[in-house]
This record gives sequence, C-alpha cells and structure tokens, in this order.
Amino acid sequence: MTAFWGDDWQAGEAPLLAQVNDFFSYVLNSELIDQLSEYSVPGTAIGHGSLAATAVITDQKPGASVTDADIQGLIQSRITSGTLPAATPNSLYFVYLPPAVDVDLGGQLSCSNFCGYHDAIGGTTFYAVMPYPGCSGCVGGLQVLDALTSTSSHELCEAITDPVPGTGWYDDSHGEIGDICAWQTKQLGPWTVQLEWSNKNRGCI
Repeated sequence: MTAFWGDDWQAGEAPLLAQVNDFFSYVLNSELIDQLSEYSVPGTAIGHGSLAATAVITDQKPGASVTDADIQGLIQSRITSGTLPAATPNSLYFVYLPPAVDVDLGGQLSCSNFCGYHDAIGGTTFYAVMPYPGCSGCVGGLQVLDALTSTSSHELCEAITDPVPGTGWYDDSHGEIGDICAWQTKQLGPWTVQLEWSNKNRGCI
C-alpha cells in the first residue's frame, strides 16, 4: 500500500505520485522480486505481490518535521478509519512525505542521516518511510523520480528479507541486503532500482 501525506501530492507532486504507483505495479511482479527467492524460508516463500491500495492524506497536515511516532500513529489511525486496509502478514505500508518535510528518527534526520527506512509496529504492521529526496545526499546524482524508485526498491527488498529489522537476513558488519549495495543502481524496464546483495552469488545483483 502507498500513502502520500500532504496537500502537495494533490497539486504539484501529483504526477510523481502516479509514477510511484506505476513503479510498484511493475516492480512487485518483476525479476527484482524473483531474485529474492533465495531468502525464502521453509513455509514462507517469497513471491510476487500487488499494489493493494493507495491513499492521499490531506486532512492531517505534516509539520516541517515529523517523527517516527507521528508516522506510526498516522498509519494506525488510517487503518482504524478504513482509509488504509487492515494489516496482514504480507502487507507493507509505504508512507511518502512531501517536499520540505524532515523525518526525525530518534534524533537522526532525513537527508542528513538517511534517505528512507523500514520498521514494524508491534512486530506485525510493516511499513517504510520515504522522505522526499530534496537534498543532494538523497538524490545521488539522479533525477528525483529515479532517486525515489531506487530508495523505494532498497526499502522494499529489505522489508521483505528483514521485516523486523535485525531479526531476518542481516549482516553484522554491513547491514541489510540494500545497505551493502547502496547507490548501485540498474534499469529494470523503465525504472531505476537499486542492486541488492545476493548471498548465493556473493555480490550485488
């Protein structure tokens, strides 16, 4: 599921919103997901998915800075209200922030310390947070759309292989499968995605 927070997504950023949703419709049924099958475990096979829902949230405005607790509260309130579907073991909520909104993650700030992250509420409601790539450190020399799809693919693959951070596939020295290959990208159809670590191939693919 995708949730776009703020009025900008119904105005100047509306074309980007549509592109992000098109990206998910494509990538969730692509070879990027296929390559993650090596991380399947008995009883839980990694397979294709779908974009189950999307929402634009405008009745609750984000401030200039929002915390992870704010984002968790937003997700939970929108599930309760029915704006977002209820969580299942296979659900992943992507929350996209508008331009000029910082995310404060325990004192670390987006653009300064991170370009996106994923986590789980209560270990069962999985989500990823996508600040707008409005700084050179999170654009990485790419166009805004390409930077956003690259970071989104990074967090998508990590949320699948390590849904509760640190309890799935995690390398103590280098982190999750996206962290090891950060800012190495490739074209997947029309989209820019990040390479991901293949434990089987001992490299980024």
